[in-house]
Amino acid sequence: MKCLRIFSTSDGESHFDEVDLPTSPVAVHPDATPFEVTASYPASRVRMTFIPAGMREVSWHTVPEPVLTVRLNGSVEYETSDGDKRFVSAGSYVLVEDTHGKGHLSRHSPEAQTVLWISLPNGLTLPEA
Repeated sequence: MKCLRIFSTSDGESHFDEVDLPTSPVAVHPDATPFEVTASYPASRVRMTFIPAGMREVSWHTVPEPVLTVRLNGSVEYETSDGDKRFVSAGSYVLVEDTHGKGHLSRHSPEAQTVLWISLPNGLTLPEA
């Protein structure tokens, strides 16, 4: 399963990357057909955010901690400090890990949006067993 990622390098520049999350087939109950599921990642909190209609652009910013954003509706275009841009539509998720440096720019679609922010202390890295 692929996940778009925004991260910062030691020089403070932000970039895009793609994380490949391994999955395995899991049946959620005895009669269910198995479907692909990732491992469980520790999360410290979940926040539901409402972005009002008309909030078009959020200036350059970083995140205080690694956050997996899950866009329930609307869309956004992210831009990293290296000039790369990515369009993210409803139903998509992005791991945002640029906790230092120049940050990223967010350009929101004109309609109101709901986005889940899931704080992941270790990003998408699993703790060692």
